[in-house]
Amino acid sequence: MRLILFLLKCLVGVFATLGLIVVLVGVLVGVLANKADRLRADAEPLPEQAILTLDLSHGLVESQPDNPFSRAALGHPPDMLSLLVTLEAASEDENVAGLFLHLGRGGFGMAQAQELRAAIVDFAASGKKVTVFAESFGEGGSGMLHYYLASIADEIWLQPSGNLEIRGFALETPFLKEALDGIGIEAQIAQRKEFKGAMSSLTEDKMPEPQRQNLQRLMDSWLEGWTTDVAADRNMDVLEIRALVDQGTFGAGEAKELGLIDHLGYWDQVSDSILEAAGEDADFYDLQLYRQTLPANDNDDKTVFALIRAQGTILLGDSDNDPVFSDVALGSDTIAGAISDAIDDEEVEAIILRIDSPGGSYVASDVIWREVTRAEEAGIPVIISMGNIAASGGYFLAAPARRIVALPGTVTGSIGVVGGKVAFEGLWEKLDIEWDGVSAGRNATTWSANRPFNEEGWAQLEKSLDESYADFTNKVATGRTLSAEAVEAVAKGQVWSGKDALAHGLVDRLGGYEVAIDYGKEELGIELSEEIALKSFPAPRDSWRAIAEDLLSGNFASGGLLQSFARGMQALNRAEKGMAMLSGDTRPLRLKAPEIVNPQ
Repeated sequence: MRLILFLLKCLVGVFATLGLIVVLVGVLVGVLANKADRLRADAEPLPEQAILTLDLSHGLVESQPDNPFSRAALGHPPDMLSLLVTLEAASEDENVAGLFLHLGRGGFGMAQAQELRAAIVDFAASGKKVTVFAESFGEGGSGMLHYYLASIADEIWLQPSGNLEIRGFALETPFLKEALDGIGIEAQIAQRKEFKGAMSSLTEDKMPEPQRQNLQRLMDSWLEGWTTDVAADRNMDVLEIRALVDQGTFGAGEAKELGLIDHLGYWDQVSDSILEAAGEDADFYDLQLYRQTLPANDNDDKTVFALIRAQGTILLGDSDNDPVFSDVALGSDTIAGAISDAIDDEEVEAIILRIDSPGGSYVASDVIWREVTRAEEAGIPVIISMGNIAASGGYFLAAPARRIVALPGTVTGSIGVVGGKVAFEGLWEKLDIEWDGVSAGRNATTWSANRPFNEEGWAQLEKSLDESYADFTNKVATGRTLSAEAVEAVAKGQVWSGKDALAHGLVDRLGGYEVAIDYGKEELGIELSEEIALKSFPAPRDSWRAIAEDLLSGNFASGGLLQSFARGMQALNRAEKGMAMLSGDTRPLRLKAPEIVNPQ
């Protein structure tokens, strides 16, 4: 096992060395490409009547990754905040006539779909037309979230050969206990309490009933919200839409007959239709390019809010926004440092902390919790905006904040702890491998993966989890001004949708960035109509680093080669991480929520 892990690390190292060479060459090309982009932007002025185009084929991210190879492999997807700001500006621009969305492919979560939906609804309310085209909703999978976003459009076009897949939401997890037992591997995991299922796949042969009931409620909540919203969008009855979900799959013609889409046609046909309706002065214009044409915000004399984006698994150290290499990490040093800098910045009057995290290290979570608490003690209101997930350690960070805002579909809560290790003693016996060595200290090998916990080691783990759970629930009770009994009723590892979390007092209001910013204004006693300035912490990177990112964003001619390289690195990195997980303990996962898969 360790030999394989060693070989994988060596292979990753070789690829990393090759990658450095590619990056060095890439920066040189990036300088030229950056200049070319500037010329292109200057050469393409905004049409008199612009139809902004938004292609979500590469998905939607919370923030742009730092790693240049990640940008290459992802294909430069838009980030949520930039989309919201751009759509708001476009809704007030008389030169913008409409929005043309290309859907059907690309990844985003339930909460992200809800937040973007709301922004597009506001855009359409200004009298501008919204059109959606998809080759297929759910080619090889589910089209639930893409159709959910599409349903708000004035017109939905579907390619005649395409399908509409709206089969509902599902969560499936492999349970490995019997398989591990068969090869002599024992997962020794303890949890607090019965709903905490982050590591159940290693310790159970099927989903425990409390977790099944809890996660079923989450799926039901998503489907209830989806059904209600789509029915309203399409002027159909809720029960009718619910019955169609149970049917699941529809050909393009059938979907049109049922009123789920409006037109059948190909890309050129829908494009021609849009331009014909918009008039001779209309033309298409990329929404992300339109973002570059907007004037820079004048922040003079504006109230300043700090914006801090906390994304990924929580760990001690620096953040690493690298989704391709499976290293989206919320580092305690980075986020705590950002909050501390915002506290010390005399301009900052409030903090918007955007959280998209399933949790992670208890100690790292506590580091960031302290800085949120310190901001509140300094009189700087911290407003939490939750993205797709803010559970376990992700909720721990939010607990002391002044206000918490979540989308209806945000996965939140999971107030509980888990810890332990995977022991390989039985496997080594089956392979006739004998581990031997020396140690100094009676408990020096407690966390060794080569032998199970002894009685004393297990007792220490249980004591640690009891203390962590008590600390977690006490901090939630204090931060949310709830009784211990009220917290315990919604804790025990239970996950909630944002909608249900609101009913249980875990969040204050439903919404996204806009609602969080309005909360901040209310806390400061300023008018909701007043413009504020968002100041990012940590500060944006310098232009040379941005050039390297732009080079590898997938927009340049060399993008294909770089994407292939990046995806090869991704596969190797995931294999290495999987082996590493089975070769060591799970202590860093103490405040971790069960994995939630968002069907696309």
